[in-house]
Amino acid sequence: MADAPLVKMQGVKVWFPIRRGVLNRIAGHVRAVDGVSLDIGRGEALGLVGESGCGKTTLGRALLGLETLRDGQIFFDGTPISRFRPAKALRRRMQMVFQDPFSSLNPRMAVMDILTEGMAEHRMLKNSREEAARKLLLEVGLDSDSVFRYPHEFSGGQRQRINIARALSVRPELIVCDEAVSALDVSIQAQIIGLLLDLKARHRLSYLFISHDLAVVARIAARIAVMYLGKIVETGPTYSVLDNPLHPYTQALLSAVPEPGMPPKKRIVLSGDPPSPASPPPGCAFHTRCPKVMEICKSQTPPDYARGALMVACHLYS
Repeated sequence: MADAPLVKMQGVKVWFPIRRGVLNRIAGHVRAVDGVSLDIGRGEALGLVGESGCGKTTLGRALLGLETLRDGQIFFDGTPISRFRPAKALRRRMQMVFQDPFSSLNPRMAVMDILTEGMAEHRMLKNSREEAARKLLLEVGLDSDSVFRYPHEFSGGQRQRINIARALSVRPELIVCDEAVSALDVSIQAQIIGLLLDLKARHRLSYLFISHDLAVVARIAARIAVMYLGKIVETGPTYSVLDNPLHPYTQALLSAVPEPGMPPKKRIVLSGDPPSPASPPPGCAFHTRCPKVMEICKSQTPPDYARGALMVACHLYS
């Protein structure tokens, strides 16, 4: 079906065992992702935001088949990923751009080999490796004569362009960008975001754009999902979420984002630290820090409520 989402996640859980004792027995689990349901449309950029440790990167890795699901299902183009996982076709159709543009590149390999390694593995090379690498470099705005250089000879922004070119080399349909611009200067961030938007339009790419920076996500994502302690607490069109956030956690996140030329916002300061994902609280995971907590929040997990274009998991909207 033309309108079917490219990616569909249903109740996805990724738990990591905690082992203790001489016998290395499992004493508990870290619930990194705990029942997430999300869709990503064809040609859509979905922003996934939340504070550090909330499970964003783990969800992205689970989507790529790099983490084992404890429960739930992920469908890519209508096919369960678990059934797809051993096939090379999955690796070709879904790629990742990592946070650190230096450590994600092999320092012993020249750019030509980095860019064409995947193409050779999937038998996609029609001409020479050098010619294919030059075309990819030009596509991401780099000098094609850089094919014989090594990663340490480039700046951070240039290395991230190489990472993007490597992801593009096998012509994927989905790219997971895991904090892809957070390690770069602000001016370079703008250039990389512009490049990602241009490539999205040119190749009709879908993105899962993982970030803690709401201002960056607003520039690239048409839709935002807010994550807290392994759960999605609010989803909706980007500017609906930014202009009228419903969940108290989203409101607190946005209160910390300065707006140039506007008077300072009233900051919502959350009390305490996030609970441990190894022992999440009962009921709503956010109730231990929520300024609007009610008794029902302490015992019952809120379902998703539809409010206009937004979906929010909060008892305030029951």
